Amino acid sequence: MLMIYGIMSCDTCRAARKYCAEHDINFRFHDVRDEGLDIQMLERWSDRIDWQKLLNRRSLSWRKVPEVDRANIDKDRAFALMIEYPTLLKRPVLESESFLAVGFSEKRFAAYRDRLQD
Repeated sequence: MLMIYGIMSCDTCRAARKYCAEHDINFRFHDVRDEGLDIQMLERWSDRIDWQKLLNRRSLSWRKVPEVDRANIDKDRAFALMIEYPTLLKRPVLESESFLAVGFSEKRFAAYRDRLQD
């Protein structure tokens, strides 16, 4: 089953959920603001993609992080910040056994659809 990690109020997360519903794709939505993130999730994802793709450096949340915490950031510090401030996660994260994607666009996701397994 496809897991979508994001925030209910995020427009891109909303688009991903809508797309899946319209294309009869079974998914479960995990709201990182309400349900949180844990180190196991972040480590699992970073085993499949570069950890830097998970950190949203364009977000308002990132700008609120003190400069001392943003300077010379490494994987461990980034993960600690994302666990403390889940809105730092670039979203949505779309995860299945066959792929992992960060961000959503219909065109890009259509390429993954045939690889989905229930």
